Amino acid sequence: QVQLVESGGGLVQPGGSLSLSCTASGSIFHVAQMDWYRQSAGKQRELVGTIYADSRSNYADSVKGRFALSRDNDKNTIYLQMNSLKPEDTAVYYCHAGIQTRSWGPWREYWGQGTQVTVSL
Repeated sequence: QVQLVESGGGLVQPGGSLSLSCTASGSIFHVAQMDWYRQSAGKQRELVGTIYADSRSNYADSVKGRFALSRDNDKNTIYLQMNSLKPEDTAVYYCHAGIQTRSWGPWREYWGQGTQVTVSL
C-alpha cells in the first residue's frame, strides 16, 4: 500500500515563507512526477507545480518566481518552498504522485490528505 504524507502547513503573515514536504512510502518501485495542488474555499482544486524524476519542474503562473519545488529521489520526497506568500495563497495543499508499485506494473495516482496553509495578518 502506498501513502503520501504531507507536512509543513500552518499560519504565516503576508510576505512570509513556508515550506511543505511530501513523502511517498510503501511498496514503491518507481515514482514518476510529483505535484502539489491546492484548493481554497469555494474553488476548484488547481495545480501549483509539478516536478519530474529528473527534477525538471513547472509552475502555475500565479506562483512562478515565488514557489520552488525540489526533490529527493532516494527518499521519495518533494519539497515546496513558498516565498512572498499572499493571502490568495491560502488553501489546503495536496500532494499528488504517479507511482508504479512493481516493475512492468501499472502507474497509479495517489493523493495525500492535505495540509492547510493560511496567509493572514
